[in-house]
Amino acid sequence: MKKAFVQTQILNKEIMVRFFSFICVLAAIPLLFSCSEDFLREEPPGAAAGSVIISPDGVEAVLVGTYAYLRGRKMFGGALCTDWTYGSTASDDAYYGLLSTFPSIDRYEMTPSHFFLADRWRDCYEGVARANSTLLALSDNQKGDNPIGRQRALQIEAEAKLLRAWLHFQANKVFEKIPYIRTEAELYPLLPEKVPNTDPAWDQIEADLQFAIDNLPEAPPSIEPGRLHKYAAMAVKAHAHMYQNELNKAKPLLDDIINSGRFELAPEFWHNYDMTHENNKESIFEIQAATTSTAYCSVYPAGAAFFQKGPASCGGWGMFQPSQCLFEAFQVTDEGLPVLDIEDREPLAHDQGLASSETFVPTDHLLDPRVDWTIARRGIDFLGWGINPGNDWIREQNWGGPYMTKKYMHMKSEHALNNYGSGFYNGKNYRMYRLSNILLWRAEVAVEEGDFAKARELVNMIRTRAKNSTPVMGLCTSYENLNFNPVVDWTKPAANYMVEPYPEGHEAFSGKEEARKAVRMEIRLEFATEGHRFFDLRRWGIDDEVLNDFIARDSEFRFFMRGAVYDPEKHDYWPIPRQAVEEQKGIITQDPAWVNVPD
Repeated sequence: MKKAFVQTQILNKEIMVRFFSFICVLAAIPLLFSCSEDFLREEPPGAAAGSVIISPDGVEAVLVGTYAYLRGRKMFGGALCTDWTYGSTASDDAYYGLLSTFPSIDRYEMTPSHFFLADRWRDCYEGVARANSTLLALSDNQKGDNPIGRQRALQIEAEAKLLRAWLHFQANKVFEKIPYIRTEAELYPLLPEKVPNTDPAWDQIEADLQFAIDNLPEAPPSIEPGRLHKYAAMAVKAHAHMYQNELNKAKPLLDDIINSGRFELAPEFWHNYDMTHENNKESIFEIQAATTSTAYCSVYPAGAAFFQKGPASCGGWGMFQPSQCLFEAFQVTDEGLPVLDIEDREPLAHDQGLASSETFVPTDHLLDPRVDWTIARRGIDFLGWGINPGNDWIREQNWGGPYMTKKYMHMKSEHALNNYGSGFYNGKNYRMYRLSNILLWRAEVAVEEGDFAKARELVNMIRTRAKNSTPVMGLCTSYENLNFNPVVDWTKPAANYMVEPYPEGHEAFSGKEEARKAVRMEIRLEFATEGHRFFDLRRWGIDDEVLNDFIARDSEFRFFMRGAVYDPEKHDYWPIPRQAVEEQKGIITQDPAWVNVPD
């Protein structure tokens, strides 16, 4: 059985008792803040609770509550770890899905009053407030009669500051300029609600991350794998430098993680997504989730991305659907290598507009096997739940396309691990950072340094793992009515799979431009639908080129996208929520690109 840190029945007994002993006390304390500016500052504990909160167990309990914000509190505009809304559906990887109540995401038309934006802002800053409450409680504890030991106190401070930095990072991915909210003692004489959003807050983010690096242990306790540690802080800081195109600053952090000897690639690609291999040797920063018979702590989007119909529905909503563009990116050459230029890729057969009763023959084109661990498509087994029949399992195929995601759904064999209701909220962890992220970022650095041999070596580590991973099995030779006894040879791979490492001297690593394409393609294939794609396109400076090309091509596939335009001067970041601007007039200012946008 997996071990999880936040809100699960499988915490070690001491932490479990500590957490639930204080949950009623915490419920009485205004740590879940209102929509006003008050949520930017920590509230003092009530008189009756004060001595409890600043006790050692009380401080630990408030810290546990901060960890709960890693997943976000809202499924759509929040979803902080998976970032499926802003990182995936705003990119060429996926569609939002429904005949949309909120179609503005796909078309880059979301306005400052859209509640998704308010959710993102609130989730980030309520989490920040909880981190600051931890620091306040710790400070009071250290002045009291029963102080936490110095080493543990430093670790608590480091965990809280790492969480605070990460939450601000999640804010600045979406909003270009943000306020960095620290405790009143740190900000004095400035009050938290008076902190303006004048910059992306990189300096403050990096300072908190460095404190965490300097004061966290190299590994979490074995019974608490969700605890943040030194290398998790290093991964976040390296990522922050990658976002700022500070590759020279990211490089030593990446090298330290790689050379630490603490992490190694999991033997199977799917081990980074299934529930039975959570917290494995590849994982560096893993957000914990679990369910019980009465409660859940699930990672979003969870049920939003599940099939709405069919045996694997679990009450899902049928949203977050991979694009045809993403599917075609998984095609490979006869040598098992990616087709790096989109103009050179062949159109692949899809069942858009076809009923499940109509004949459809899936493509026999050579494909990278990661495709069918990432995209659910017709004629392929869906994680043990059965052969996907296409339209009969899709909520609104004409709007969101014929595909669904796989990485957020549990395998049928794991269903017993999700015993809360129907399984809509499953207990699947989310690997925020793993060694494969680190290796491919290091490959990016190598490319920019002109070390193409190093870049090829690192990319090949990922491709070799893909080659040696077990493919999705079950070759289906039925082409219609797959709901009724499809003909399947379970001894054969489900499709025509092939993936090979780049050979020495290959032209993909002959120069900087081609090597960039190869590394960026590998990042796309390895992390597709994991909430990174839009942010990667933006930091690479190719968002304009890629997304407008995507819109033009996709308009032939989905009529809804016709007339959409991606403007990199405006759409690279989303507007600050109107509510935040109005409630803190003169302090929080709107992104100039969105000032005159009507609701």
